[in-house]
Amino acid sequence: MSKFKHQAFNVLYSIFAIFSCVAMGKIFASFAPFLPSSLYGLIIFTLTLHIRFFDADRIKSSVVWGLKHMGVCFVPAGVGIMNHFELIRQFGVTIVMITFVTTFIL
Repeated sequence: MSKFKHQAFNVLYSIFAIFSCVAMGKIFASFAPFLPSSLYGLIIFTLTLHIRFFDADRIKSSVVWGLKHMGVCFVPAGVGIMNHFELIRQFGVTIVMITFVTTFIL
Protein backbone atom coordinates (compact mmCIF):
# COMPACT_ATOMS: atom_id res chain seq x y z
CA MET A 1 0.00 0.00 0.00
CA SER A 2 1.40 3.39 -0.94
CA LYS A 3 2.07 5.98 1.74
CA PHE A 4 -0.78 8.21 0.53
CA LYS A 5 -3.29 5.35 0.59
CA HIS A 6 -2.08 4.35 4.05
CA GLN A 7 -2.53 7.91 5.36
CA ALA A 8 -5.94 8.23 3.70
CA PHE A 9 -7.04 4.94 5.27
CA ASN A 10 -5.86 6.13 8.69
CA VAL A 11 -7.78 9.40 8.34
CA LEU A 12 -10.97 7.58 7.33
CA TYR A 13 -10.44 5.09 10.17
CA SER A 14 -10.02 7.99 12.62
CA ILE A 15 -13.13 9.76 11.36
CA PHE A 16 -15.13 6.55 11.69
CA ALA A 17 -13.82 5.89 15.21
CA ILE A 18 -14.49 9.42 16.47
CA PHE A 19 -17.90 9.86 14.87
CA SER A 20 -19.11 6.43 15.93
CA CYS A 21 -18.19 7.28 19.53
CA VAL A 22 -19.94 10.66 19.24
CA ALA A 23 -23.05 8.92 17.84
CA MET A 24 -23.02 6.39 20.68
CA GLY A 25 -22.64 9.29 23.12
CA LYS A 26 -25.76 10.90 21.67
CA ILE A 27 -27.65 7.63 22.08
CA PHE A 28 -26.46 7.27 25.68
CA ALA A 29 -27.47 10.86 26.44
CA SER A 30 -30.98 10.26 25.13
CA PHE A 31 -31.43 7.33 27.55
CA ALA A 32 -29.47 8.75 30.49
CA PRO A 33 -29.41 12.57 30.29
CA PHE A 34 -27.15 12.99 33.33
CA LEU A 35 -24.15 14.09 31.24
CA PRO A 36 -23.79 15.91 27.91
CA SER A 37 -23.60 13.63 24.88
CA SER A 38 -20.10 14.89 24.04
CA LEU A 39 -18.86 13.73 27.43
CA TYR A 40 -20.43 10.31 26.93
CA GLY A 41 -18.72 10.22 23.53
CA LEU A 42 -15.33 11.02 25.07
CA ILE A 43 -15.81 8.32 27.70
CA ILE A 44 -16.76 5.78 25.04
CA PHE A 45 -13.81 6.82 22.86
CA THR A 46 -11.42 6.44 25.78
CA LEU A 47 -12.83 3.03 26.69
CA THR A 48 -12.64 1.77 23.11
CA LEU A 49 -9.00 2.81 22.96
CA HIS A 50 -8.23 1.16 26.32
CA ILE A 51 -9.84 -2.13 25.36
CA ARG A 52 -8.15 -1.84 21.95
CA PHE A 53 -11.38 -1.90 19.98
CA PHE A 54 -9.86 0.87 17.86
CA ASP A 55 -6.16 0.96 16.99
CA ALA A 56 -4.61 3.97 18.75
CA ASP A 57 -1.61 4.01 16.39
CA ARG A 58 -3.88 4.59 13.39
CA ILE A 59 -5.81 7.34 15.16
CA LYS A 60 -2.79 9.11 16.70
CA SER A 61 -1.82 11.24 13.69
CA SER A 62 -5.38 12.57 13.26
CA VAL A 63 -5.69 13.39 16.96
CA VAL A 64 -2.32 15.17 16.94
CA TRP A 65 -3.42 17.16 13.88
CA GLY A 66 -6.69 18.12 15.62
CA LEU A 67 -4.88 19.27 18.74
CA LYS A 68 -2.35 21.21 16.68
CA HIS A 69 -5.13 23.16 14.93
CA MET A 70 -7.47 23.51 17.90
CA GLY A 71 -6.63 27.19 18.28
CA VAL A 72 -8.83 27.95 15.28
CA CYS A 73 -11.83 26.95 17.41
CA PHE A 74 -11.00 29.65 19.95
CA VAL A 75 -10.60 32.55 17.52
CA PRO A 76 -14.33 33.46 17.65
CA ALA A 77 -14.13 33.69 21.45
CA GLY A 78 -11.18 36.08 21.15
CA VAL A 79 -13.10 38.22 18.67
CA GLY A 80 -16.08 38.26 21.06
CA ILE A 81 -13.83 39.51 23.85
CA MET A 82 -12.52 42.31 21.66
CA ASN A 83 -16.09 43.30 20.69
CA HIS A 84 -16.96 43.70 24.38
CA PHE A 85 -13.70 45.26 25.49
CA GLU A 86 -15.44 48.01 27.48
CA LEU A 87 -17.14 45.40 29.66
CA ILE A 88 -13.82 43.59 30.12
CA ARG A 89 -12.15 46.84 31.13
CA GLN A 90 -14.95 47.67 33.56
CA PHE A 91 -15.42 44.22 35.12
CA GLY A 92 -12.18 42.43 34.19
CA VAL A 93 -10.80 42.02 37.71
CA THR A 94 -14.16 40.75 38.93
CA ILE A 95 -14.38 38.24 36.07
CA VAL A 96 -10.87 36.93 36.79
CA MET A 97 -11.60 36.61 40.52
CA ILE A 98 -14.90 34.78 39.88
CA THR A 99 -13.12 32.45 37.46
CA PHE A 100 -10.39 31.56 39.98
CA VAL A 101 -12.79 31.12 42.90
CA THR A 102 -15.27 28.96 40.99
CA THR A 103 -12.44 26.87 39.50
CA PHE A 104 -11.11 26.03 42.94
CA ILE A 105 -14.62 25.38 44.32
CA LEU A 106 -15.38 22.94 41.51
